Amino acid sequence: MANSIQELLIEKTVEAVNALYGSEIPVSQLALQETRKEFEGQLTIVVFPVTRFSKKSPEVTGTEIGAYLKSQIKEIEAFNVIKGFLNLSFTDVYWIEQLNSQILDPQFAQFPKNGKKVMVEYSSPNTNKPLHLGHVRNNLLGFSVAEILNAAGFEVIKANLVNDRGIHICKSMLAWQKFGEGRTPESTGIKGDHLVGEYYVVFDKEYKKEIDALKAEGQTEEEAKKNAPLIKEAQAMLQQWEAGNEEVISLWKTMNAWVYAGFDETYKQLGVAFDKFYYESDTYLLGKDIIQEGLDKGVFFKKEDNSVWIDLTEEGLDEKLVLRGDGTSVYITQDLGTAQLKYDEFQMDESIYVVGNEQDYHFKVLFAILKKLGKDWAEGLFHLSYGMVDLPHGKMKSREGTVVDADELMQEMFDTAKQRTEELGKTEGLAEEEKANLYHTLGQGALKYFLLKVDPKKRLLFNPAETVDFQGHTGPFIQYTHARIKSVLRKADYVATAAKVTPAAISSYERDLIQTLANYPAIIEAAAKEFSPAQIANFVYEVAKLYNKFYHEESILKAEQEEVKQFRLHLSAAAAKVISNAMNLLGIQVPERM
Repeated sequence: MANSIQELLIEKTVEAVNALYGSEIPVSQLALQETRKEFEGQLTIVVFPVTRFSKKSPEVTGTEIGAYLKSQIKEIEAFNVIKGFLNLSFTDVYWIEQLNSQILDPQFAQFPKNGKKVMVEYSSPNTNKPLHLGHVRNNLLGFSVAEILNAAGFEVIKANLVNDRGIHICKSMLAWQKFGEGRTPESTGIKGDHLVGEYYVVFDKEYKKEIDALKAEGQTEEEAKKNAPLIKEAQAMLQQWEAGNEEVISLWKTMNAWVYAGFDETYKQLGVAFDKFYYESDTYLLGKDIIQEGLDKGVFFKKEDNSVWIDLTEEGLDEKLVLRGDGTSVYITQDLGTAQLKYDEFQMDESIYVVGNEQDYHFKVLFAILKKLGKDWAEGLFHLSYGMVDLPHGKMKSREGTVVDADELMQEMFDTAKQRTEELGKTEGLAEEEKANLYHTLGQGALKYFLLKVDPKKRLLFNPAETVDFQGHTGPFIQYTHARIKSVLRKADYVATAAKVTPAAISSYERDLIQTLANYPAIIEAAAKEFSPAQIANFVYEVAKLYNKFYHEESILKAEQEEVKQFRLHLSAAAAKVISNAMNLLGIQVPERM
């Protein structure tokens, strides 16, 4: 694709070392990078590794290599050497051809299927409360990684493992049973996940009252927590659920259905989707066969109380319980079973778990166990760990008072986008429905771009007001740039054609934009390899910046020559296409007009 000149440069540099110094330099020792902005040139070869063959100074070596390359590669126009860096400049003809033959090709940055299958598991909500800000980062990260892998040629399965059982679910169910007075999403007009979440909070409040009462009677806090009637009832309800009690199962299904309807609305607003749902209620008993398999292989061992363990001290971990003495599962048990279930169903080459960094140790243990069990597919398992998201003090507290609700956050983003857009007068001539769509697009773009532009491992401080800015490193700046380009193309009545336009020369602004656009396929490959939406986000920001420089420095619609005008329109259209495509990989829409 766009890497052919880089490959040619490496090949000819190896040839140059042989011709000039009679030595073979390994390709792995040659480094090629984009020329730093303060120097003349577009690509730079680091010549320090060559000096051990040339036995000359870096400057002399660079000059000799540069002269050889210029004689061999017609696209090189000039070169200069700064210390040990050989900076190469390419002809205008080369860059014009890059646009005409590569970037404007309908197949540009489209990868054929590579025959590999990847599962990306993300979201993993609990059905006792609504999605919160942490889930937002999780969903956006997982969805974007899946889109990037798909663009890079992988077959992708987007999976969601729903935590729909356990004591926390029973707490919401019991509180609704006791205090709900038959309220439903329909009778209250409250979104189902929010309604159920309210009763999780109610349980906590009532439970604390009971604990305080028992402590007043002389019990210790620990005793009171165990003896409070509510927690005993919740535990009994969980046992009834596991025993298949019809009344409990019926209530569980009803309340879960409310939650799923609420989740669906939130997912739709966020613009994320899934191909496969797994439910903990179906998987919580899995894994016991694997424990037996591990015992048979001597991977696990039993203690006197009949509990089953694995010793992972050689892996730098510790001893880990994998089955209780009474034969009941722990969390790792079902995770082992679910991992096997997923592989049996899809035989994927890689499986990516998008889960917060508080689970780092858990996944090290899970992957280590599967490898010790001899599961060859365990080599393809990866934990995409991400940091928490904080907000400025007092911002958008949720009903719980501790976490930020996803729906409230998205509404806040919509309102902020509306306020900022109207302040700047960017909605003239738009109908009310168009305005609402624009505010949604900008609000979502601001939220998603902010959460995806940084390395997932970093903890984030998120302030909605700072994200909706039409200048700076933000989603709306990139969205506005796309709308600006589309406006230029509309004014020119631009129609894409296969006809090539070759002006006599191009400016440095055009060249820089073409060079960056040409990197797009390599950026997709790198982002897919690293599971990193941040690489796409920072690339598309660079494209938007360079386009705006070009737009301000070069006349497009009033260019002196028609072929220059057409060339600049082609370049504008290419930039818009790449911006739109890259933003889509982040799950972000770009407006056609503003």
